[in-house]
Amino acid sequence: MKTLISAMIFAGALATLASGAQAAKYKEVAVSGGGSISGKVSAGGAKAATKAYTISKDTEVCGTGERQLPVVRVSGDALLDAVVYLTKVKQGKAFPAGLKKLTINQKKCEFQPFLSVMANEGMLEAVNTDATLHNIHTYELIKKARRTVLNVSQPEAGNVVEKKIKLRKGTAMKVECDAHDFMHAFVFVARNPYFAVVNDKGEYEIKDVPAGEYDINVWHGNLGTKKGKVVVKGDASASVNFSY
Repeated sequence: MKTLISAMIFAGALATLASGAQAAKYKEVAVSGGGSISGKVSAGGAKAATKAYTISKDTEVCGTGERQLPVVRVSGDALLDAVVYLTKVKQGKAFPAGLKKLTINQKKCEFQPFLSVMANEGMLEAVNTDATLHNIHTYELIKKARRTVLNVSQPEAGNVVEKKIKLRKGTAMKVECDAHDFMHAFVFVARNPYFAVVNDKGEYEIKDVPAGEYDINVWHGNLGTKKGKVVVKGDASASVNFSY
């Protein structure tokens, strides 16, 4: 009897968790009279920086000498490679179709693109076009911790692997190659379509936002997250700037 009761309690807890997860899932609806949010992400005290790696293997494919990887890229006072996004949005405009699948190419021992965006629960396609072994290893970034999401060896040119990506708590992934320590990339994983990658001036714009008050964040792969709040009114534009 005790075993049966325990099983029933456990099943009930699972059902509660499942229903909670379903309730939290973003719902696509028609948006009428939405507003917009725009602004700029400044480097502030952050300085441009790179990290040098010595290319010590597979030089016929990867090249020779050192690989300079960007840690922080700036243009004037603008911070590049940043993503501004709204959190905890329950419903709104549809996801762009292109976010449902992301392709990362391993070419000349580089991940291309370096920064990309995909929808949570979308498909990640990893392609190896190099005539050497790569091992794509993606990590969910959760504050200062990270959790393996995908870890697959791709030993030959033409190898393709696909995996559905579902992050638990993080908003992004770090991508590395276990065979080449100089291969790095980042993927922002969107839980709703209200985000924007900054342009070469650090500027962004998020459109068709339903009226309301929102938490708005900016994320950078190496500098972390800055948080803010914004009030959006129908058919009006709000402004939010960030600085590191």
